[in-house]
Amino acid sequence: MTIKIDQNAYKWFEKEFDSPKPFHIRLYPLYAGFGDKNKGYSLAFSLEAPDIAAEQQEIDGITFYVEANDTWFFDETDVELKYSDSAGEIFANYIEHN
Repeated sequence: MTIKIDQNAYKWFEKEFDSPKPFHIRLYPLYAGFGDKNKGYSLAFSLEAPDIAAEQQEIDGITFYVEANDTWFFDETDVELKYSDSAGEIFANYIEHN
């Protein structure tokens, strides 16, 4: 599993979380009744320091990470976060490992 964040998504997180750098953003599964990767779950984000990070990607003072106990959600995939100008929100693209 790897985490990829495009530049527009990075700018969205920087503005949305509006916290002094450096800071951490956790990617985690949220039981929400829908979702593209795992039915019943969607990807959520929170501003918190890692406990046991299984994967992380630092970009210009912001570290995006997944906790070890959340790796099941990303099983066999990489996640790419992008910002949609038309929707005005972040979306996740899950890239399956072959």
